[in-house]
Amino acid sequence: MGPMRAIVNTAADPARVPPPSTEAGAFHAGMAGYRPTPVHDLPAVAGELGLGGVGLKDESNRLGLPAFKVLGASWAVERALRERPDVRTLVAASAGNHGRAVAHVAALRGLDARIFLPGRSTPGRREAIAGEGAEVVVVDGAYEDAVAAAAEAAAQPDAIEIADIGDSGPARWVIDGYHTLFAEAAAQTPHDLVLVPVGCGSLAAAAARYGAATGAAVVGVEPVTAACLSASIAAGEPTAVETPGTTMAGLDCAEISTSAWPTLRQGMHGMITVSDAETHAAMRSLAGQRLEIGDCGAATLAALEALATEDECEDLRRAVGMGTETRVLLVATEGASDPEGYRRIVSGPG
Repeated sequence: MGPMRAIVNTAADPARVPPPSTEAGAFHAGMAGYRPTPVHDLPAVAGELGLGGVGLKDESNRLGLPAFKVLGASWAVERALRERPDVRTLVAASAGNHGRAVAHVAALRGLDARIFLPGRSTPGRREAIAGEGAEVVVVDGAYEDAVAAAAEAAAQPDAIEIADIGDSGPARWVIDGYHTLFAEAAAQTPHDLVLVPVGCGSLAAAAARYGAATGAAVVGVEPVTAACLSASIAAGEPTAVETPGTTMAGLDCAEISTSAWPTLRQGMHGMITVSDAETHAAMRSLAGQRLEIGDCGAATLAALEALATEDECEDLRRAVGMGTETRVLLVATEGASDPEGYRRIVSGPG
């Protein structure tokens, strides 16, 4: 039996969620090329689903990269170098976007980068990371095997791992760095409900902290084949799942990050799972509106359609108070980060 379509987190207690860190915002504002990413109004979606409004936070061009990950990576590197100015090599495990962000930041700061990728990473993602000047190491195994290999490589005296999973300083700083996205959104558009992709949970933890501080409800979105947070919330403790694969590469995670879990446990209102086919349909729908959004980003639109219309989601709809006045923020975390895969999907049968 697979994960349920939607679950309500009955243990949610936003009052116990730590406040978001605002320190990274000033740092990001000082980076060359920084500007807030746009929020696109989707009135046709809101009208079709009977909602007060739907906005899509478009992370397809964030500081010159096609994903939001550079917000966490840049802040984590800044904090790491403050503590260890002797570091010469940044090490990271990644499904694609985080590794590219770390490689990009390494180049900006005159550092080397070694990025470990799982065996099923696409050639396009590997080439994009190498194009940032990094050494790319493909591990014969899953994402979790790449994480183990990166941790081993980071034991060198002049290296440090910039992880977005685990309980290291960098993993916690990555969460802090992602708050910039939500601080921007708060200034751009009113919203009562946030739908956010989960993966290993760092961005979702930043969303949960933001939601707890502002009163917005937060719902996480996962592939049906990699629903580790859904399983963990259902079990009441971090729970690993089998991951047979998904085109949502950045969400293909078997385990939730230990640094993110306490916040997710208390701050997420619920979870929705989506299939690759549903996400591909959402990608094509967004492409029809001239929005180039990749698998992980489009997953939130697929999830919103399920949340608003399906009987299976009725309990979660009620828990987040969804109705005709609800204003929704969809976090679209990436653009065409795998250009060949993106073109294949959006040109496929609709």
